[in-house]
Amino acid sequence: MAISIFDLVKIGVGPSSSHTMGPMLAARQFLLDLQERDLLARVERVGAQLYGSLALTGKGHCTDRAILLGLEGEEPKTLEPATVEERLERIRGAGRLRLLGEREIAFDEPMDLLFHKEQVLPRHANGMRFTAFDATGETLASESFYSIGGGFIVRGEEEEAGQGEAKVSVPFPFDSAAELLEQCGRHDMKIHELVLANETAWQPPEDTRAQLLDLWQVMKTCVRQGFEAKGVLPGVLKVPRRAPRLYRELCGEGAAGDFMDWVNAYALAVNEENAAGGRVVTAPTNGAAGIIPAVLHYYRRFVSGADEEGVLRFLLTAGAIAILYKKNASISGAEMGCQGEVGVACSMAAGGLVAAMGGSNAQVENAAEIGMEHNLGLTCDPIAGLVQIPCIERNAMGAVKAINAARMAFRGDGSHKVSLDQVIATMRQTGLDMSTSYKETSRGGLAVNVPEC
Repeated sequence: MAISIFDLVKIGVGPSSSHTMGPMLAARQFLLDLQERDLLARVERVGAQLYGSLALTGKGHCTDRAILLGLEGEEPKTLEPATVEERLERIRGAGRLRLLGEREIAFDEPMDLLFHKEQVLPRHANGMRFTAFDATGETLASESFYSIGGGFIVRGEEEEAGQGEAKVSVPFPFDSAAELLEQCGRHDMKIHELVLANETAWQPPEDTRAQLLDLWQVMKTCVRQGFEAKGVLPGVLKVPRRAPRLYRELCGEGAAGDFMDWVNAYALAVNEENAAGGRVVTAPTNGAAGIIPAVLHYYRRFVSGADEEGVLRFLLTAGAIAILYKKNASISGAEMGCQGEVGVACSMAAGGLVAAMGGSNAQVENAAEIGMEHNLGLTCDPIAGLVQIPCIERNAMGAVKAINAARMAFRGDGSHKVSLDQVIATMRQTGLDMSTSYKETSRGGLAVNVPEC
C-alpha cells in the first residue's frame, strides 16, 4: 500500500487532526455511503456515539462541532473557519441538521450525540459509531469508524487502508529507513528526488511541486494570522495569545531577538491559530502543526542561501520521514502519546532542514533519528482536554529541538550508533507500554495536577 506525502502533510482545521478532522471526515463519509446506497432520502434521524479518547477529550478538541459539520457535508480542507460559529448557532438553535447540506432533519444533540467515556471500541482508542434511522425508527445503517491520527480514518471492517491512501505502485518503494537509503544509493538519488519520483504515481512532478508550494503558502498565512490575532483562546482555560506580543517586540525599534525568539514566535503563532480552530497544515498532526512551519521559517530567514528549491527539498524529505512513522509506528497521540505527534514532527523537521541545507542522505537520517530519540516517552496530557497547555509551547520546544538536531547531524559525517529504524521501533514499543492515562485521555500528568481554571 503506497502512501503519498500529501496524505501526511495537508490542509486542515484546528484544533485536532484525530479528534476534529477525523470525526468530520467520518461523519461525512457515513452519509456519502448512505447516498451511494440510495438510503439518504429515507433518513429521519442520525445518531453518533463516541468512545475512548474521542469521548474523554472530545469536548475540548471540538469533536462535537466536527461531527455536526461533517454531517452537513463539510470536510477540513475546504471548511471556512470564519463561518463555523454561525453554522453551529443555526444547527443548535433550530435543533435541525442539513444532511450533506441538502436534506434537513431534526437533531437532538444531547440524545443523538453521545460520549461513552468508559467504553473503548476494539481497534483503536479513537472510535465512533454512526447510525441512521428511518421514519419508523428502524435502523437503515450503522457503521463504526476509527480516527487513527493525522486525519486518517478507517472503517470498522477495514484492515489497513486509511483515509487518503491510494492503492497504487510507486517506482521506488520503501518500508524502512534502511530500504529508503538503499534505494537512494542504488539509483544515485537524494531522498527528496526519490520522493518526487514516487509522487508521479499520483500526479506529474510539476503538480507536486506546485502543491508543496501551496502548502508552504498556507503555512505562511497561518503564521501571519497568528501574529495579527488578538485576545484569548476559546475554552475554560482562557489562555491569552502570546505570539502577537512577541512578534511586536521582535519587530520593535532596536529589537535584538536571535533566531530562537523568532522560532518560538512562529511556532506559537501556528498553534494558537490551531487552538482557535483556524486553518493549518497538518504535519503530520494538528497538535504538532507548528513545528514544520517554524523550522521552515527559520530556514528562509536565518540560513544563508535559502531558496524555494530548499523549501521543496525540506517538504519532500519530511514527507518521506512521516511515511516511515506511519508505516512502522503511529502518528496518533491516543496510541503513542505526544511522541507520536510532536516527536514525529520534530524528526520530520530535523531531516527536512538538513536536506534543505544540502546535507547527505546519511545526515538526513541521522538528524531524523536525533529528533525522535530525545522525544521518546513524551506524553499527551492536555489540560481540560484542550489543545493548548502544554501543546502550544511544546511545538516551540519541538521546533528548537529539530533545529539543534539538524545542526548536530549537518556537522557530522552521517555515521551514528542508533538508526532511524531502531528509534522508530523504540517509539512504537514505548507507546504500547505507556499508560492510557498519558495518551490523550486527560486522566494523567498535567491534566490532573493543574487546576483547569
